[in-house]
Amino acid sequence: MGTKGKRRRFSASFKSKVAIEAARERATLTELGKKYQLHPNQISQWKQQLLSTAEELFEEHLGKEKEQQEALIEELYKKIGQYQIELDWLKKKLAMSVIEKRRLVGRHPQISLTRQCQLLGLARSAYYYQPAGESDFNLELMRQMDEQYMRTPYYGVRMMYGYLRRRLDYPVNVKRVRRLYRKMGLEAITPKPNLSKPNAEHKVYPYLLRHVTVERVNQVWSTDITYMPMRQGFLYLTAVMDWYSRCVLSWELSNSLDVSFCLAAVKTALAMHGKPEIFNTDQGSQFTSNLFTGLLLDNAIQVSMDGKGRATDNAFVERLWRSVKYDYLYLRVPESGLELYQGLSQYFEEYNNDRPHSSLDYRTPAEVYFR
Repeated sequence: MGTKGKRRRFSASFKSKVAIEAARERATLTELGKKYQLHPNQISQWKQQLLSTAEELFEEHLGKEKEQQEALIEELYKKIGQYQIELDWLKKKLAMSVIEKRRLVGRHPQISLTRQCQLLGLARSAYYYQPAGESDFNLELMRQMDEQYMRTPYYGVRMMYGYLRRRLDYPVNVKRVRRLYRKMGLEAITPKPNLSKPNAEHKVYPYLLRHVTVERVNQVWSTDITYMPMRQGFLYLTAVMDWYSRCVLSWELSNSLDVSFCLAAVKTALAMHGKPEIFNTDQGSQFTSNLFTGLLLDNAIQVSMDGKGRATDNAFVERLWRSVKYDYLYLRVPESGLELYQGLSQYFEEYNNDRPHSSLDYRTPAEVYFR
């Protein structure tokens, strides 16, 4: 009889090292898996555990005031029953996306994992699910689709299928193209019928910029997410832009489409440049989440959202993505996440400080924003 291989065991320090490197968003999960001889799903799980517990770790150092607060909470927990604990816990966790709910589920002294999933309305299969990496063929398809979409943003799934099948002779079907469209966050820019109701858990805010003249810096900021292909794998890019000056105030990369890297970009922009009067986004799940809109409302910022299917409402960021891809990404395709990060750092530095804009009377965004 054959012998089973020993199960690999990893120290806490090794897990934290890999999770921290994954959270830095400078490499894809596939790259990290090759580097540390791990499956990408294992690295993704460690990253999520790190993000979900990081805030609690830092809170341990808040001193006596925090200790007193924890003592009070512990005393209150002893006075109430299991049912009240579950109700209080549930009230704090409602109105979350699936990704956000997954991050909230974890070890609790009185509530099992199964019960947490039930209270959050999250299927256990959705909690344990870890997506597999894309094949080399799918990565090539996604790169071709991204380039063609930048030229023809009105291409829907079937038109892109026709382009890939007839023009490039790729053996694909409509189902695969539709799945990759969703993974890349692409959507044809055309008017659409109202085929679905909005998620009742996420409030959609009205578009506030119709007939509004933007005439000063920090009047309107906006953000969006785009897909960034590399030779091996891909990352997602988000950026915060000032509308009046076209200045890129902050940006972040991520190997997953959760809300955390969008929050990080906004927090950086707020810390470095103050705050805008209005913040405009599309209706993506990251931007309609309570975590994202709550950050803006807590800073007394008005929230504006594009009309569904109206990418022209956020045209300045869409033009930025076109410039990034045609001026940098498609000319010098990066080999790794680190190379992409370094290339974008240099590109945005040149974009803000060296590249003149005709709409700004041939001044640079930095000249207008920091004048």
